[in-house]
Amino acid sequence: MNNGKFVLSMREGVARASEVRFAHPLNVDILKGENVAVVGPNGAGKNLLVDTLLGRYPLRAGSVVYDFSPSESNAVYKNVQSITFRDIYGSSEANYCYQLRWNLHEQEDIPSVREILGCIDDDAAALLQQFHLEDFVDEAVVQLSSGELRKLQIVKALLNKPRLLVLDNPYIGLDVPTRTMLGEALAKLAASNELQMIIILGSREEVPSFVDSVFMVDNRTLLGKFRRDEFCAAGSSVVGSCIDVLRERVLGLPYSGIDFSCDEVLAMNKITVRYGERTILRDFSWRVGRGEVWALSGENGSGKSTLLSLVCADNLQSYACDITLFGRRRGTGESIWEIKKHIGYVSPEMHRSYLRNLPAIEIVASGLHDSIGLYRRSTDAQMQNCMQWMEIFGIAHLRDCSFIRLSSGEQRLVLLARAFVKDPQLLILDEPMHGLDPMNRARAKAVIEAFSQRKGKTVIIVSHYEEDFPSTLTDRLVLKKIK
Repeated sequence: MNNGKFVLSMREGVARASEVRFAHPLNVDILKGENVAVVGPNGAGKNLLVDTLLGRYPLRAGSVVYDFSPSESNAVYKNVQSITFRDIYGSSEANYCYQLRWNLHEQEDIPSVREILGCIDDDAAALLQQFHLEDFVDEAVVQLSSGELRKLQIVKALLNKPRLLVLDNPYIGLDVPTRTMLGEALAKLAASNELQMIIILGSREEVPSFVDSVFMVDNRTLLGKFRRDEFCAAGSSVVGSCIDVLRERVLGLPYSGIDFSCDEVLAMNKITVRYGERTILRDFSWRVGRGEVWALSGENGSGKSTLLSLVCADNLQSYACDITLFGRRRGTGESIWEIKKHIGYVSPEMHRSYLRNLPAIEIVASGLHDSIGLYRRSTDAQMQNCMQWMEIFGIAHLRDCSFIRLSSGEQRLVLLARAFVKDPQLLILDEPMHGLDPMNRARAKAVIEAFSQRKGKTVIIVSHYEEDFPSTLTDRLVLKKIK
């Protein structure tokens, strides 16, 4: 029985389904008023732990008791709001396709922010202002940047006045001012005692100051519950000698990409992009030379992802713009496949569109053909190449695992391997470290640095974290949001 001290108490909990079961029975207590973090590496079982605690997986053994008083009902679905940050655009997952954000006219039933939230009463207006979204009320939700959409999801959850709010990696993809604002807003909520929070994170460095306790998870094992101060003071070591070996392996790879002779990879001349009344880019010009490594940054909504969608021809407005890629003017008869065959690409939009029940190695192999999913049969040599890149990213053991059953961090590693697999001349990485734990961030950064040192390789990388940029940077571009 819950003695009134706990908002949640599980005893000897064992999930019925073996595929979501922890290595040992779960014994977990979350005190009333206690804000907790769940921390562990990619694939450790952080989300499985939270989902099991919240009754999303029926128990074969053990019990769980909730007490969300003073709410009248103890039903979890009435008292818990969860934000998984898959960043679904539109009214359902089925409405989202890879290029939808850039080509809004292709679908007429995309809701606005106002329609998503319903009636904008005083509470909604206050939250919109607190999260700096008041100017987007009548925007189609598909036109929000990842950071803007993140904030909208939080506003929507808070309007339901939950007793328990679950946030999965709330800070990823947010610029520095927005991360600061979100941290302050969450701290204010925690201090008000109006709700409690469970925050799922990849590293101890991200644990916010308002968290009281930390559950450490690894290899589907709950390692214990720690006070925040003792957990953060313990420190961590994430970079081993294997990183140097990894760099040498990438540098030693045989040259297998499609070559071209043009020294100017990209030229944009006075580009303007608008969506309705909102201008994203205005009279923008940019030159990228062969072998350059660019850091692309700017606040949420400044147009970074839109800019890259023009380069990759995912945005139909690219054909009305003065763009030259690999020495060829856009719109002079080239097919989209001729454009993409030189490019390796990963982005939050791509991640959202890959809801495919396919083995991980087939997702990697789809990068050879620039398809979403594997629509061509690959040769034995090509599949060996796919395995090589999966080994480099530490995911060879996931070869035959269904992509949709992987953790979000494991999915991102698969998509990174997909971007590298054809040894592209131009590598475009839009927030490549999303959802990665410290060890895998170090691994991905080492691979990017080594790849950028190979002859003739050009790299453009987007991030809000300075530490994500490789040491091989040659140039920087900072976009400013058009007011």
